[in-house]
Amino acid sequence: MTELLTLFRRAHKLLSAASDEAMSRHGVRLGQNLVLEVLWAEDGLTPGELATRLHVTTPTIVNTATRMEKAGLVVRRRDPTDARLVRVYLTEEAKAAQDPIQRARGELERHATATLTEEERDHLRNALAKIIDQLADGR
Repeated sequence: MTELLTLFRRAHKLLSAASDEAMSRHGVRLGQNLVLEVLWAEDGLTPGELATRLHVTTPTIVNTATRMEKAGLVVRRRDPTDARLVRVYLTEEAKAAQDPIQRARGELERHATATLTEEERDHLRNALAKIIDQLADGR
């Protein structure tokens, strides 16, 4: 198992570096692209809703949203019906970045899995989903 964990760690490190480089070309840092993906599907979520969908803590989202707001990617506004809530909205800049970022993510995935057959990609996808489910259930 130690060998498998070493391989996971190495693959994660290389994919993170490549992803960060690809996203930075579009003014987005690693992790911010995941927040954008959720907001592209449904804009105007609260930090708590974003945290739940991304399986992270609310303070992580608040910190990320602060950096994204400074970068001009999102704005935070009070909920019009419940002033206790803050909602996160995409800026026009973030909306315009959707296609280029999604293309960059697709290119990175294709590059990372270029030596795998379609069957191997399916097995990898399924195996990783099972590992995630197992570890998420065992928290």
